[in-house]
Amino acid sequence: MSPAPTDQRILAAAWKLFAAGGIDAVSLRQVAAKVHVTPMAIYRHYADKGALIDALVVDALDRWSGRLAAIDEVDPLDWLTAAGDEFLDFALDEPRRFEAAFLLPSTGARRFPDDFAAGRSPAGRQFLPRLEQLQQDGRIAADVEPLEVVITFWALAQGLVTLHRAARLAGGVAEFRALYRRSMRRCLAPFLTRPAARTATRARRAGSRTS
Repeated sequence: MSPAPTDQRILAAAWKLFAAGGIDAVSLRQVAAKVHVTPMAIYRHYADKGALIDALVVDALDRWSGRLAAIDEVDPLDWLTAAGDEFLDFALDEPRRFEAAFLLPSTGARRFPDDFAAGRSPAGRQFLPRLEQLQQDGRIAADVEPLEVVITFWALAQGLVTLHRAARLAGGVAEFRALYRRSMRRCLAPFLTRPAARTATRARRAGSRTS
């Protein structure tokens, strides 16, 4: 089997260094030593350490998008709830990938709200249609901005995970999971219309289809 392209081997070596010691452990010289190329050879693939970090961030964000794509819930509200749980699983299962995706400064990271509104965020392209569907179905109030639901949901999730990573919350992983799940569900609740309002909306739509 032929060896992987040099740029892929460089990225894989950078991941190993990052996993072992965080961003301070990643240097072009150390990466070059792992890949068995000269430090100057790396510049043919990555202009500097910042470009290599950008590649780590984009790769980690792609991993996050892939995890979202694997959620098989059909109902959009069930999907959003599952996506919140998946964010936690990503943080706990792959802490360094999570760190690269959401905590490292990078010019390669998508920025809210412009990149989301323009469809440049693969994760955003999975969130927004479901929120828009909920709004069309009358399950989210008409005056709610779907992008603001995304940032509120995401900010709470990342804030809780950051507190857990910094050991600012008492208890172990099981207690944190329970707190996280309760908090995320409470976060979504204010955006949802009341059950009675949803029933009335469905009734109106059913009536319009039969009239």
